Amino acid sequence: MEAGENYIKLEYNTEREILAMPEYGRNILQMAESLRDIPDREKRSAQARAVVKSMEILNPGVHQQDNYAQKLWDHLYMIAGYDLDIDSPYPAPVPALMQEKPHIIPIQKKPVKATHYGRNIESIIELIAGEPDGEVKTAMIRSLATYMRQQYLIWNKDSVEDSTIFSDIERLSDNRIKVPEGLSLSRISPEANFARPGIGSVSQGSSKKNKKHWKKK
Repeated sequence: MEAGENYIKLEYNTEREILAMPEYGRNILQMAESLRDIPDREKRSAQARAVVKSMEILNPGVHQQDNYAQKLWDHLYMIAGYDLDIDSPYPAPVPALMQEKPHIIPIQKKPVKATHYGRNIESIIELIAGEPDGEVKTAMIRSLATYMRQQYLIWNKDSVEDSTIFSDIERLSDNRIKVPEGLSLSRISPEANFARPGIGSVSQGSSKKNKKHWKKK
């Protein structure tokens, strides 16, 4: 390149100032910063309303939030670094409050007693344990045991005795549930396929059909 020849220097976003709210883009940042250069307060406030309108168009998802109009004005202050002297329809946000992180909600979780059944099973057991004895409770126990057997077969063996499932129910309930004597589960169909999620979801028959289909292609 010859001396004195003009050339254009490219700017990359990685070299620019990090946007406080990237969903509005860099043009909105420039518009917000230019508000400070308008000496007349009335004109400055009118231009701020125009900027907020542009922000609303660029980020229509804000309409799904409560008090979205106030949020747009808050966002304008945040984009401008809270350095705006304008007549806003809403009180100017306080930086310390806007930047404050939400309080962490403590969640106390007991360890799962049987991981192959999952935490939801323990919640169901808690519910059934509080039910009075009777036909309804027996039906609930039978339904629970059927589902637990299915979960057991997914993660463990090819077969399991009903007595094993019943024993697990009583153990997981800390013996607050007593499985009624004579209770039995329906027999498992030989064609039933209890596979882990994402594994074995396609039957052998359909797999063979797929292979033939691709061979033809």
